[in-house]
Amino acid sequence: MIYEKQSVFCKLINNTSVNNEIFRLDFIWQGNAQAGQFFMVKPKRSAVFLGRPISMALRENDTVKFLIARRGRGSLELASMRPGEEAELIGPLGNAWADFLPVEKNGKPIALIGGGIGIAPLHALLCEDSGFKFDLYAGFRTGFKNMDEQQSLFGAASSKAENIILSTEDGKTGKKGLIPDYLEPEKYAAVCACGPEPMLKAVAARCSVFGVPCFVSLERRMACGVGACLGCTVQTVNGNRRCCADGPIFNADEVIFDE
Repeated sequence: MIYEKQSVFCKLINNTSVNNEIFRLDFIWQGNAQAGQFFMVKPKRSAVFLGRPISMALRENDTVKFLIARRGRGSLELASMRPGEEAELIGPLGNAWADFLPVEKNGKPIALIGGGIGIAPLHALLCEDSGFKFDLYAGFRTGFKNMDEQQSLFGAASSKAENIILSTEDGKTGKKGLIPDYLEPEKYAAVCACGPEPMLKAVAARCSVFGVPCFVSLERRMACGVGACLGCTVQTVNGNRRCCADGPIFNADEVIFDE
């Protein structure tokens, strides 16, 4: 299903700091959207020209929620927003996980693998009524300070996932190491992944060995978000594609990952 794109100024109702790197924004949004889609988001009071592409982390009732990493000028503007302020939301944009999920469930669950802020569009999928069972794999550089931080990041995913496998590079929380190392693709009907590209490449390689379908949500710098500027190129075996208009989700078998 494709939802009609809108450009609307939406009121912020909540700005929550998850930790020093990640924050969550909740906006009033009366449209529809599917897990995996994204919005171009720009505060009404802004010194930047273009909005920032942000994957939807959850849509419920009349709200849409985003998990955002503090990275540059645009995201820091968003982080400084106060409840009651407005931002322009253009979307929903791009394709959705539902476009890729297998028709036949064959009794196996689907693995969702998120690296860092890549957990956001997977959280949205967990909260959709897709009829599938999911295991959530989540990898981070360092452990959580406390359970409140962990719960704030995972939100409803804590109860929606059948199993949660957590790893951190420093071993402070969950298993120690990189999350792809703990994936057993043969257990799953398909794998959906979002996160740093080296992680996606490793996940895709493991899935390829077992012939398990793997779908990846990619991140690129975007200007327009609708495919007009051709600035978010993804190299594939079928030629260059646009991350915003042809993605952001691609079949991993088609993506040519950087060496």
